[in-house]
Amino acid sequence: MSSAPAATGAARVLCRDCLRDHGEAPPAAPLRRCAVCGSPRLLRHPERDELHLAHIDCDAFYAAIEKRDDPSLLDKPVIVGGGKRGVVSTCCYIARMSGVRSAMPMFKALQACPEAVVIKPDMAKYVAVGRQVRRLMQELTPLVEPLSIDEAFLDLGGTERLHHASPALVLARFQRRVEGEIGITVSVGLSYAKFLAKVASDLDKPRGFSIIGRAEAVAFLAPKPVGMIPGIGQAGVARLAQAGFRRIGDLAAAEVETLYRTIGKDGPRLRNLARGIDPRQVTVEHEAKTVS
Repeated sequence: MSSAPAATGAARVLCRDCLRDHGEAPPAAPLRRCAVCGSPRLLRHPERDELHLAHIDCDAFYAAIEKRDDPSLLDKPVIVGGGKRGVVSTCCYIARMSGVRSAMPMFKALQACPEAVVIKPDMAKYVAVGRQVRRLMQELTPLVEPLSIDEAFLDLGGTERLHHASPALVLARFQRRVEGEIGITVSVGLSYAKFLAKVASDLDKPRGFSIIGRAEAVAFLAPKPVGMIPGIGQAGVARLAQAGFRRIGDLAAAEVETLYRTIGKDGPRLRNLARGIDPRQVTVEHEAKTVS
């Protein structure tokens, strides 16, 4: 897990627990805790109220639902998947601390975490909960692009008058609502581009809310491994590494012709993403392709 990018300059501070907006806080005297509820979960960024492209991802979705439905599992490592010859569909964060990962063979997962509780997937239940979350998303904006049963892109541009709030505040309210009404948690990434919103949502899981703005995007991406860019795949990562491209910053500085020779026609797209350029819009017609 990467840390959220550090933004410079004065930033409006929002408490993600009580939703109190503390106004602008100068970098020289940063607010550490909410002055109202004492929470350290503060959302701050100079571009906070300008950004509207979001990626929302449910945290350890299947395992979270099983823990919600059986409180005795709350403090136990939970793996959702097949028998000993199957694979891990997902696992809770306690199991992940022991090294368990999605798609890991079950026998390896149980070697890593022998005390884990293994639960057979209940897809009908997971789909029903996924639809609940999706309906709440669609109350925020009609521009919802599902990626899987438990994640989606949202474009909240132009919704300020509808919600009487910025997209950031609307998304913070959404997180609280999902937790209160559905009983699971979600993480949010907010940015100006889809790729960066998806990257941001993974920075502070679980219950995370991270922002990547225009000012820091390129510098934030530069030291990250090229595998962070979606669509490259393991074979592509290997080809790029062989040619000396191991970090996203290497791609950003590369000549297009060099990337053509290395990775083919996808080279220009990769260089654009490495430079924080992603013109893709949120498309409502997009169908969910995977179950994670």
